Amino acid sequence: MARKKRPKLRERDIQGMKFFDELVPLLEPLQEVGCQRDKAGNRQLHFDEYCLFVLLFLFNPIISSLRGIQQAGELKKVQRRLGCGRASLGSLSESVDVFEPQRLQEVIAELGGKLQPLAKDPRLKDLRQTLTLVDGSVLKVLPWLSQAMLQEPTDEHKVRLHAHFEVERHVPTRIDVTGGTPRGEDDERAVMGRSIEPDRLYVMDRGYAKFALFNDIVAAGSSYVCRVRDNSAYEVIESRPLSEEDLEAGVVRDEVVRFTGTSKAESLPDHPLRIVTIKMTPHVKRGGNAGPGSDGFLRLATNRLDAPAWVVGLTFQYRWTIEVFFRFFKHVLGCRHLLSTQQKGIEIQVYMAIIACMLISLHTGCKPTLRTYEMICLYFAGWADEEELFAHIEKLQPHRP
Repeated sequence: MARKKRPKLRERDIQGMKFFDELVPLLEPLQEVGCQRDKAGNRQLHFDEYCLFVLLFLFNPIISSLRGIQQAGELKKVQRRLGCGRASLGSLSESVDVFEPQRLQEVIAELGGKLQPLAKDPRLKDLRQTLTLVDGSVLKVLPWLSQAMLQEPTDEHKVRLHAHFEVERHVPTRIDVTGGTPRGEDDERAVMGRSIEPDRLYVMDRGYAKFALFNDIVAAGSSYVCRVRDNSAYEVIESRPLSEEDLEAGVVRDEVVRFTGTSKAESLPDHPLRIVTIKMTPHVKRGGNAGPGSDGFLRLATNRLDAPAWVVGLTFQYRWTIEVFFRFFKHVLGCRHLLSTQQKGIEIQVYMAIIACMLISLHTGCKPTLRTYEMICLYFAGWADEEELFAHIEKLQPHRP
């Protein structure tokens, strides 16, 4: 069956360019990135322009590939509003070799400083540290190749995203991109160790349970809540009394402990460590990607001796929000389809997806949702005008947390 040919982009297919006005000045300092080798001054596609093209791809469902971006770059409206010229398909594909994706972290930091808390939970007010969820997810780099071979992609055909997600502002503030094989420098705990910041409370699942990492977090002036394995071996130093709130939250034990089941080569905690045990539904592993089994008790390790046990459990409940973000990131923002299979190209697309989430939050004052993203896409495609977009945003205001 012949593949249906996509219609050529027209001027009226590209709307909503005012959405970029706030971002263009922030990206301007990146224009000369990668031009060091361009002694003749012949470079036609600059880093800031490539980033704006990627953002246009993320927000306009009509544009679904590099070829679509190349067509959009030929439109006078796009050239005028973004300050971009025409870009060949080859330039879009090959130019990422000379760009520096990490420079986009500066833009993310500046946008992040403008975001106000969207969902501050009063029950967590006494933690006095930024609640930051840490987790990873895998993207397939060559899905078309895997399908053609009728095989699942190997780790060589994947990249892993390591995300830090702020609960209050409901946006990722950092995503590191590594190879799909979680070993050595690409191990999630090694990546986390390189990205620790002060004055944060990191919430992590059991894949991050490592005493050396715990020690590094505390040394940086931060804290952690991390699930540990069911078979963790430790001796109890102090059993702490449980309050009514603890019991209502399912807490069955609150203990200061000393771990005993470690090898001589493994670091031990260099600070007091507490285990909060919470009753939960047992989980039997049934193969596949269902995750490890559970004996019906959630064991949370933390260095926060001051927080009530039920609050420690509450911080871990927020882990579902980063899972929702990854779904939004892959399925809604279209990041299941990668514009580039090169490391730098993937990083640029990931960082621009973070910026897209921040722009939605800045323009709406609410967390990014599927409905809001769809409305913005309709606006970009010319099916909704500014009045209708603003009417949608106004409806969101009464429902703010």
